[in-house]
Amino acid sequence: MLDAVVVGAGPNGLTAAVELARRGFSVALFEARDTVGGGARTEELTLPGFRHDPCSAAHPLGINSPAFRALPLERYGLEWLHADLPMAHPFPDGRAAVLARSVAETAASFGPRDAGTYRRLVEPFLPKWDTLVRDFMSLPSTALPRDPVTLARFGLAGLPPATLLLRRFHDERARTLLAGLVAHVMAPLSGFATGAVGLVFALAAHARGWPVARGGSQAISDALAAYLKDLGGAIHTDYEVKRLDDLPPARSYIFDTSPTALARIAGFGTYYQGYRYGPGVFKIDYALDGPVPWTAPEARRAGTVQIAADSTEIGTALRAAAREGRAPDRPFMITVQPSVVDPGRAPEGKQVFWAYAHVPSGWTGDLTEVMERQLERFAPGFRDRVLARATAGPAELAARNANYVGGDIGTGAVSGLQIMLRPKLSLSPYGTPHPAVFICSSATPPGPGVHGMSGHNAAKAVWRRLRQS
Repeated sequence: MLDAVVVGAGPNGLTAAVELARRGFSVALFEARDTVGGGARTEELTLPGFRHDPCSAAHPLGINSPAFRALPLERYGLEWLHADLPMAHPFPDGRAAVLARSVAETAASFGPRDAGTYRRLVEPFLPKWDTLVRDFMSLPSTALPRDPVTLARFGLAGLPPATLLLRRFHDERARTLLAGLVAHVMAPLSGFATGAVGLVFALAAHARGWPVARGGSQAISDALAAYLKDLGGAIHTDYEVKRLDDLPPARSYIFDTSPTALARIAGFGTYYQGYRYGPGVFKIDYALDGPVPWTAPEARRAGTVQIAADSTEIGTALRAAAREGRAPDRPFMITVQPSVVDPGRAPEGKQVFWAYAHVPSGWTGDLTEVMERQLERFAPGFRDRVLARATAGPAELAARNANYVGGDIGTGAVSGLQIMLRPKLSLSPYGTPHPAVFICSSATPPGPGVHGMSGHNAAKAVWRRLRQS
């Protein structure tokens, strides 16, 4: 009998399997698709030779992840590549705010009235970042805080809504960049603890950057899979699990799936009926005949580029998708240009480009024209560079990855108390009604992102049970 069976080979499932195998447990992993990866894959979606990331592309949480940093992933081919600027936010007038590795450079892009405010906000946390991020991404049930005082100070700054955080700043450049950071998790700016979301992304950039993986996000998943195999773990692909009886006998089962899927497979009935899914996204992958013609020079040097004219436009777009049930007229967009630092992702002289906008859950329309019109405001002539595009709305994203219910790439709304208490109000969020069944997907703390910490935390709960039995 196996010690553990893991279902779902996304970054969290792979990490959970690795953590258990490292501790001497026998592990087998089962994945419905023909390759591992989940939200960290790389595929030729447009033209031959153009390698795109169907979901996550830039990885501020990945390079800062305590779980990943404890694993020898570089030995298995993972290499982080850094653009000159982690992120830029251009404006229609040709200026830009930037999120640089340097706090001083970032603050200077906000203007003189806000530079000091920003430095006072982030600088106290940076010397203790490694401890803070471990405490923030763990739970008391899996690891007691190493620095409870700093964590409490961070909570005082981050638990209020982002709208209060933005009021500290006078210039629209600072407010817009920070509002965009919060919008990465599709959370309304007025939501509980949304200030913490913006702070985490900013601090992650200053600490270690917002890199891409050389060759694409698949390199993260492949490194985890190769390490798991070296540890003696088995990986079975093209193996869809519809019920627990489809799996071999084991002392524990860990699911990197949505709560909805787990309830169906394990027969938990309405156990997760209160769990909420968030807005979907509409995503476009581009093959380009050269770099994006950004008006702002800073955007040409950045790995990630946020798109919106101001913080009001961001708030309006988020409300439209999350609360009003409509696609925004001027969407907030997150774009990634991996070719800035990884030219091997496309034929010589060409580039890959990645963009998405928020839409209502399950939305069935086509946002291509609206998104490209928004891009043209900041990069006139963009359409002239397009060789091919691959579009994916909520239905297509959910078909590629069953965890993305309604196109929600976060596997659950990051709003209200569910921003922290997910998938249920519980001291053991990785446990389920069955003592041998656990959940480790992004539906569990610390939530969305390619960081493996949900898998790491769930594995702790599993190995404690295995050692007691």
